[in-house]
Order: sequence, then C-alpha cells, then structure tokens
Amino acid sequence: MEKSKVYFTDFRAKPGYNLLQKLQRLMKMAGIENIDFNNKYVAIKIHFGEPGNLAYLRPNYAKAVADVVKELGGKPFLTDCNTLYVGGRKNALDHIDAAYLNGFTPFSTGCHVIIGDGLKGTDEAYVEIDGEYVKSAKIGRAIMDADIVISLNHFKGHECTGFGGAIKNIGMGCGSRAGKMEMHSSGKPRVIESKCKKCKQCQRICAHSAISYDENGIARIDHSKCVGCGRCIGICNFDAIKSPNDEAGDILNKKMAEYALAVVKDRPQFHISLICDVSPNCDCHAENDSPIVPNIGMLASFDMVALDRACADLVNKQTAFENSNLGENLKKFDKDFLEQLKGDRFVINHPETNWETQISHGEKIGLGNSEYELIEIK
Repeated sequence: MEKSKVYFTDFRAKPGYNLLQKLQRLMKMAGIENIDFNNKYVAIKIHFGEPGNLAYLRPNYAKAVADVVKELGGKPFLTDCNTLYVGGRKNALDHIDAAYLNGFTPFSTGCHVIIGDGLKGTDEAYVEIDGEYVKSAKIGRAIMDADIVISLNHFKGHECTGFGGAIKNIGMGCGSRAGKMEMHSSGKPRVIESKCKKCKQCQRICAHSAISYDENGIARIDHSKCVGCGRCIGICNFDAIKSPNDEAGDILNKKMAEYALAVVKDRPQFHISLICDVSPNCDCHAENDSPIVPNIGMLASFDMVALDRACADLVNKQTAFENSNLGENLKKFDKDFLEQLKGDRFVINHPETNWETQISHGEKIGLGNSEYELIEIK
C-alpha cells in the first residue's frame, strides 16, 4: 500500500508571516483545495474546551480554517457533541455558553456554533457500519447532515485512550450521548439515589419500559429491559443517572475507531492536528496540567490514521518537560519498567493505556493507513 501523505510545518514565525497564515498554507499544500466545497455544508469538528481548561486550541485557528472553507465556496460551522459526563458541556445551551466563554463566537471565528446532537444529546442519526464492535453508530445528526467533515484537533495525552488526536476527535467527539455510552461502557446506567428528584422525566423518555420507582419515588432501572441508549442520562436535569464507564481501554479505542469510520465514510474529509500545549489529559477536564513536551508544529492530511501516527511519532521523539506529569513519572518509575514502555511518552504518562490499538484497528477496518510520508512545509 502506498504511504499516506502527512504535511507538517513548525511553529516558527518570522515578521510578516504569522502562524495563521502558515496553517492556511499548510492546508492548501496538503490538498484541501481538491475538495469541492461549492455551496456545501462543512462541519469543522473541534473541542471547545471545558470551562476552566486553558489548553484547548485558540479560536484564531478555527477562524483560519473557516476562512479557507469560505474562500473555497463552503458554508462552515464549528461543532461538537454533548458530553456523557457531568460538566459544562452536557447540554447544548451550556455547551454553547462554554464555547462562547472560551472565545468561539461567530464574531471571532466567522462561523456559527452548532451542537451536533441537539439540546439534550438525543438528536442522533444511526449509521450502519457492521463493525466488529459497533453495528449501528449513533452520531450527532447535524454532523451527519453536513456534506464535508474537517477535524481540527488539539493533539494531547488522554487518560483512557493514551492520546487524543483525529480519531478521538471524530470518533468519540461526534458520538451522541448514547454513542458515547456505547463506546465507554458495556453495561447499563445506574441511578444515584441521593440526587433523584422524583420528577419522572426519565420514565417518560424510556422507550423500553425499563424505569420504575420504589416506594419513596426514587427511580430504578431494570437492566434486563434497558438497552443502554443513554437517553435517561440526557433527560435528567439533576445528574442523577450515570454511565458505569467500565469498557476496557483497548475495546474503547477500537469502538472509537469504528465510530470515526461511521462519521467519515462516503463523504469528503480533511484532518488538521496541532501539537501544542500537549497536556497529559483531555481538554474535557476543567483544568489542565503543564505540557509534557515542547510545542512541535501543525500537521494536515486526508488520512486520520496516518496523521495520528505521525503526531505520536513526533511527540515520542521529544524530551519530556521535567515539571510535568510525564517528567514526574520518568523519575518515579523504576528503570526496568521504563524499558518495558520503550520510551513511549503517552504510556509513561498513563501506563494503563495503549494508544496503538486505535491506530491498528483503524487500519484494519479501512479508516486509514499507518504508513506515512512526512512532508515538511516552510
């Protein structure tokens, strides 16, 4: 198989030529102009950052991407889907507030924000893929309504998947709440009794008659009837229903790759990753720890598997920052254990993870090619 092309430029900028111009040149050199954007709806999938986090990508980068799309005749919008966990982005209203708070407004980016799976994370489209783990992926409807998908990724560490790049941004990020539950869990949701307000909204939305109430009016979920769709999690305004979050890391990565395939199959796609402020954890955290390695550069490709592989390789060549989670682990772990990890920055960061599975499974299912040619753009 021919190697996929991944284009790279560093973060060096001289007077008269700034980083946003470098990003736009990178996109064009990587071939984005070969996509027919004329009057097409273009979903730019990005992570807006949990309120309190400061490692997410600056909105300026989103504007640079949106401006190229508009220059080529497209109609861009920024998008993400609601979170499964409790936080500042669990419904569309809070999610848009979070996006605006972090600078992603129509005035700063030149395009609108549309939350992909609607008000409560239940507006989803079912995409049949007949994968090894996922048969019918549940994707935010607005994202599936788009004609073209662009991912703009903050490449970083991740406590469950090893790292978060293009595959995670598209696969996990575009899943509706039920889709995220399918990826994260092989079990069924449970009720936190102390938070239940006895409003019975969860029972009204359950299509499988799985929810009843005890003598005190507290909700109960019958797991023999529950199908794990996650709609009760979305409808509860009191965060009284939780996902068990019990899926093993390797299976999570494989499901995520299958969800990514569901999002991009049969339509144009383009992927951009920025390796900067490489935090040890996801931007879903309401805080961010110190970067684990220096800033590296910006990359673009039509192949998200090759892009993620190239980003991982570049990070793994870097010297760790001493005052970081990675630096602390390098001091803490014994020499034999570190030799087993072969210097892998992400596994040293989170030893229980194995990011290789999202790459290998993505390649297996035809999502992309892990063999790449890195082409540097000045």
